Amino acid sequence: MRRALALFAACTVAVGLTACGEKEETTTPAAQKRTLTLMLDYLPNPDHVGLYAALANGDFDDAGLDVEVQVPSDPAAPLKLLQAGRVDLAISYAPELLIARDKGQQVVSVGAIAQTPLTSLMTLDRRRIETPADLRGGRVGTAGIPYQSAYLRTILETAGVPLDSVKETSVGFNLVPAMLSRRVDATLGAFWNVEGVQLQRARRNPRIIRMEDVGVPTYNELVLAADKEFVGEHGDDVRAFVQALARGYEAARADPQAATDALVAAAPDLDPEFSLASVRASLPVFFPAAEDKPWGFMEPGEWNRYGAWMYAQGLLGAEPNAGAAAITNEFLAGQSG
Repeated sequence: MRRALALFAACTVAVGLTACGEKEETTTPAAQKRTLTLMLDYLPNPDHVGLYAALANGDFDDAGLDVEVQVPSDPAAPLKLLQAGRVDLAISYAPELLIARDKGQQVVSVGAIAQTPLTSLMTLDRRRIETPADLRGGRVGTAGIPYQSAYLRTILETAGVPLDSVKETSVGFNLVPAMLSRRVDATLGAFWNVEGVQLQRARRNPRIIRMEDVGVPTYNELVLAADKEFVGEHGDDVRAFVQALARGYEAARADPQAATDALVAAAPDLDPEFSLASVRASLPVFFPAAEDKPWGFMEPGEWNRYGAWMYAQGLLGAEPNAGAAAITNEFLAGQSG
């Protein structure tokens, strides 16, 4: 999702970078490494901890891959560059991927990085706003993204709050400052595992309400996307990358401190203590709830429900059959036929 990270951006800068389930497959490195370019969804941050752990631990080297990581100049750029063949893989978001497909882009998700929504409804006015029902008569800031507005409508309808009793205000990428200045009573769009953790560490005591708890169908917030044609022509490289990335996230779960050290080494302006706190908060959502599913697994039924919801909200021109067309689990450990 196009991130509203004004608070987070203050402690990060773009840096130059060159740098599974029970069933596990091994890949045999080729005599000469194959180069893959990966574009992040945003600046390096704790959501990417498994990537930097895999880079530091040599997992991509062991898979015969030379991975080049790029940072987007525009959060909307990754899927466009993917479709144009400018990058091989991109980290994006389930709603963005479905919107891109609705516009004719032949992109698919080959693995889920964040299994559940990270987007949240957040307020610093805990005494007045305890549940969505308390938003009646209030003002909610969003980044002006259409599906965030749809989230808000769904939340209010689920809570029985008249839509016209709540004022939605677009605050762009300034969600946290809008709350701190009391320009809005709450925001919808900040990530509970990033901005939420920062506000908690600053002792601002945010109340954080997760999307899946208030009527929005659950979805994979962060996904690894590839062009369908590239997947068909370079399936072995995609498989090698996905499973090496899985080993990076497994390493982060086993040793969060070492993985965070790798992340901060790649992005030195990240605050180490915040990064570790965010990584620890995030670790559960990097893995499927079902222990018999490999890292990256995507539930077709969840994608179908979320895609149908997007269509019902007018966000898509056609119902996407997302569970069959927009995702593939075939490159995950133990899933290849």
